[in-house]
Amino acid sequence: MSKASYRWVTTAVGALLVREEMAVPAPGAGQVLVEIAGCGVCHTDLGFHYDGVRTNKPLPLTLGHEISGRVVAAGAGAESWVGRAVIVPAVIPCGQCDACRRGRGTICAEQVMPGNDIEGGFASHIVVPAAGLCPVDEARLAAAGLTLADLSVVADAVTTPYQAVVQAEVGPGTLAIVIGTGGVGGYCVQIAAAFGATVVAIDVDAKKLETIAQHGAAKTINAREVDQKTLKKEIGAFAKERGLPAREWVIFECSGTAAGQATAWSLLTHGGTVAVVGFTMDKLELRLSNLMAFHARALGNWGCPPELYPGALDLVLDGRIALAPFVERHPLDSINQVFADAHDHKLVRRAIMVP
Repeated sequence: MSKASYRWVTTAVGALLVREEMAVPAPGAGQVLVEIAGCGVCHTDLGFHYDGVRTNKPLPLTLGHEISGRVVAAGAGAESWVGRAVIVPAVIPCGQCDACRRGRGTICAEQVMPGNDIEGGFASHIVVPAAGLCPVDEARLAAAGLTLADLSVVADAVTTPYQAVVQAEVGPGTLAIVIGTGGVGGYCVQIAAAFGATVVAIDVDAKKLETIAQHGAAKTINAREVDQKTLKKEIGAFAKERGLPAREWVIFECSGTAAGQATAWSLLTHGGTVAVVGFTMDKLELRLSNLMAFHARALGNWGCPPELYPGALDLVLDGRIALAPFVERHPLDSINQVFADAHDHKLVRRAIMVP
């Protein structure tokens, strides 16, 4: 193991990230030191860096919460992890509080998120709690034709929509509608399809729609080409054609835009579900009474509890979720250019930064 490490730090909103050399941090009791294989660039990172979304740990801070790597050192009580390939949960609950004991780790008051509550993954190494780590079977990883760096996106882009699909009780016979087929939405389409749903994918990018049509979407619609009223009619006609219900649609808003949220709300049906997966600081005016009138429900979706990670990873390693068409690896030292390109919507695939 190297005696030195480095990280890329956000020092101020909108400023260029700065590379800092440092000694390799030492893990404490119950912690591990992970040598990072890859860290995905998430919409949330861009919100922190460019839009002034407040981090819980004040700037300067190393961002990045989609992390995979190998445990190279461990503190007392975590020694069994040394040498293992792992995915670090994007949200790490304490595992001990009342919420955690009741299976509600995503609302744990003591949870930590790399790149928000603690230093994040745009670095060569990171110290994290051992609790919640998701082990990776490297033989299955090799058989799937993937690298450990590729699995970094499982920590958020895959597991977040995985929890959303589980929480919304998607199954065979469900008509699932996914709005926004980028980093998170593209996997949401695949996961919903893997759970047996018939999926309608909506986006404003023709290239993204063309790709997702090959990976789980039974129908694609370009939102630039239809208004909301026509959109609902078109989906209704598709549902009738496929013998699917005209009610109880499950709508996943993954775009993280006000326009996407407005579209999601307009598609609400009797007994339907709106699952808000994407995040935006923008506000939206809507008629909340639709929930009452339609006896519908709206679900939030913060991260994913660690206990669901193995199920999501199985879908990836079994080939039921395709990662390769949706990711691209970049050297970590190119992070300023990648951040700029991602912010300017120049990237079609999710960027993974590799130290």
